[in-house]
Amino acid sequence: MNNNRQPLISFIITCYNLPVEMLAECIDNILTLSLGKDEREIVLVDDGSDTSLTGLLDEYGNEITYIRQTNKGISEARNTGLRVATGRYVQFVDGDDYLIPESYEQCLDIVRHEKPDMVLFKFTRTSPQHIRPTYKKASPVSGTQYMLNNNVRDTVCCYVFRKETHDGIWFTPGALYEDGEFTSQLILQANKIYDTDITAYYYRKRERSITTNKARRNIIKRLNDMEHVITRLDGLARKLPKEKEEALRRRIAQLTMDYIYNTVTFTRSKRQFTARIARLEAKGLFPLPKHNYTSKYTLFRIVSKNKAVRNVMSIILK
Repeated sequence: MNNNRQPLISFIITCYNLPVEMLAECIDNILTLSLGKDEREIVLVDDGSDTSLTGLLDEYGNEITYIRQTNKGISEARNTGLRVATGRYVQFVDGDDYLIPESYEQCLDIVRHEKPDMVLFKFTRTSPQHIRPTYKKASPVSGTQYMLNNNVRDTVCCYVFRKETHDGIWFTPGALYEDGEFTSQLILQANKIYDTDITAYYYRKRERSITTNKARRNIIKRLNDMEHVITRLDGLARKLPKEKEEALRRRIAQLTMDYIYNTVTFTRSKRQFTARIARLEAKGLFPLPKHNYTSKYTLFRIVSKNKAVRNVMSIILK
């Protein structure tokens, strides 16, 4: 940026070996937003792509800040973006996705007029041409109240947040389940959250992306990272005041349910299922807490607690 005025929003785009055309579409969508040059900052972090993007994005001139680092993974790429960003708010965008301008404008209105800590919105995997911007006026809640009463969406790209809110919170380097831990802590530190029904993010599924990689090694790594996140959040919960602990306990239970389900779905292994359940039990994280968070959670808790059902599941997996 060539001026001294603090941007309203820093858009942090991370990429690795993406087609320039795809990145250009991502950047172009940001440039169509109703933000002047002094209101926006676009930080593009290239996580060690095989070919440097230097010279390939010259058309954008000083509209973007391009940072190229050695390949360290998306967590470190996002941390780099956070260190560099100077905006009052932060919006993460994966380079192969993009924001839906007409819908995102409603999020910008909330940021401008309500001065929130966070605005939550939704994503779509279908063509954004069919999205019609809608927003029902919502009252703000604290992060603690939000987490006490809602299941948290992992995807960090579906939040625009005040940069000060992330103070002390970073993505765990090398993790494949990087969003879950970051978003949980971010929400707990927020005092004023607007949860919207706005669909403002287009998630493009690519066959070779990290989240669609079905290689067994990748699956085991992702499950292990998820287990580490649950364990670390459990340790954090023990240090929190009662209401915040209660809120985070709901989040941990939700993550644990997803972890068990993913173990069954993706490994189809009796050994993996048995070993992971045993580790959860040893840490006091299983059986799942007796709360009626949602009907799905209640049913899953009852079924998973039943040893006979687990034995049948193990036999099926075998």
